[in-house]
Amino acid sequence: MADSDGEYASDDELKRNGKRTADGRSKQTKASWEDVKRSWDTVLETADSGLSIAEIREAEKRRRLLRDTTPLQRGIIRHLMLVLDMSFAMADKDLLPNRYRVVLNNAIGFVREYFEQNPISQLGIVGMRDGIAVRISDLSGNPAEHIEKLMQWSEQQDPQGNPSLQNALQMCRGALYQTPSHATREVLVIYGALVSIDPGDIHDTINDLVADRIRVSVVGLAGQVAICTELCKRTNNHDGNYSVAVDEVHLKELFFAATTPPVTRTPEQNTASLLMMGFPSRTLAPKDHVSFCACHAKPTREGYTCPRCGIKVCRLPIDCPICKLTLIQSTHLARSYHHLFPLKVFVEVPWSQASRSTACYSCLTPFPAGPRDAVAAAPAVLGGRAGAKGSGKQQDGEQKNPKPELKGVSESGRYACQVCGNHFCIDCDVFAHETIHNCPGCQSDTRDLEKDTAVAVPDGGLTPMVMDS
Repeated sequence: MADSDGEYASDDELKRNGKRTADGRSKQTKASWEDVKRSWDTVLETADSGLSIAEIREAEKRRRLLRDTTPLQRGIIRHLMLVLDMSFAMADKDLLPNRYRVVLNNAIGFVREYFEQNPISQLGIVGMRDGIAVRISDLSGNPAEHIEKLMQWSEQQDPQGNPSLQNALQMCRGALYQTPSHATREVLVIYGALVSIDPGDIHDTINDLVADRIRVSVVGLAGQVAICTELCKRTNNHDGNYSVAVDEVHLKELFFAATTPPVTRTPEQNTASLLMMGFPSRTLAPKDHVSFCACHAKPTREGYTCPRCGIKVCRLPIDCPICKLTLIQSTHLARSYHHLFPLKVFVEVPWSQASRSTACYSCLTPFPAGPRDAVAAAPAVLGGRAGAKGSGKQQDGEQKNPKPELKGVSESGRYACQVCGNHFCIDCDVFAHETIHNCPGCQSDTRDLEKDTAVAVPDGGLTPMVMDS
């Protein structure tokens, strides 16, 4: 029962939860449940072999890095069509706020990451709704245009109708049919429904995709569909890439896995071909001189001049609108190069080898101090039976309560590069493999450079070489 001053509270309740002021009103204080500390975020390792939350998070970071780094032939010039399900099935709320909003938000992040990892590639977006396929954005290499279109659809449109997988594949095939043969042709489908309303036989469409060498990958949100399994297997040379997301985090991982170029497997794709590219120079006109760019027909002062036809474009990379020459910068090729020769996975450093470093080589973050008996116990065990007998009771105790092992997690918090041998923390390990794709220790090693820029003298010493300017 409530009065005009607020909720009624008895004197006993006020003694426990609050106090009365001079005018008789109650002074509210925080309840006990409002100051609950999230103890599950600060769990530490205990005697019963429990694991800390920090170790679990570290294992999750390392899990993304523990992949095969074998150099393989890949197509770094890609043409990808992204197909988004916008049917009634995307209104389900198993992903909050619903599937439609989650997929569009991940699609915006995917566009940014796709062009960050593949700067000389192109992307187009298609939607499925009302039994037809709708073109959201055309095939282009400008991420700003794709993000703008996705944000417009997110604000103005709601999911409705039935999806049509065949119509979407036909539209993607029409967009990829005119792409050059030296580039890859890919389709990524985000499918949330379990049905597809098609106007014809979808198997004929699959045969056309196989003939045009178009690869299709599907990420499901509800469950596996038989036709999607067949579609992925036939278009990927019986090596299908069909997965079903179990939660929002898994969906993002499957989404962003498509940023890595696919491996060329068929003999037709392994055929080498020469591609002519242009590296234009940037030009800046005076204040009173403005000209139109050939790509957008907008007046600009700055731009890039095509080395073949001399036309001006406002952004790179792009195909010249006049002579069709591919215009890029050298940095674009460098950013695509890491897919061909990926950075090797850093190895875990045990406590016996952790004494070589006290801080991360990259960010200088101090490493945790190891147990004193960890390093001393190593030679004792290797020395003979005495060390083994002395630690017999301890080994028995460890066998009774074995510590759960997390794959890829270093007990010392150190991860070593297999080339330069420097030690890094987990954050720098992730940053080196997912962002810069280079080892900071290898890049800062100048020993080979000093050998190349020095010549031997008769007394066996080294003297710097004088370089002509």
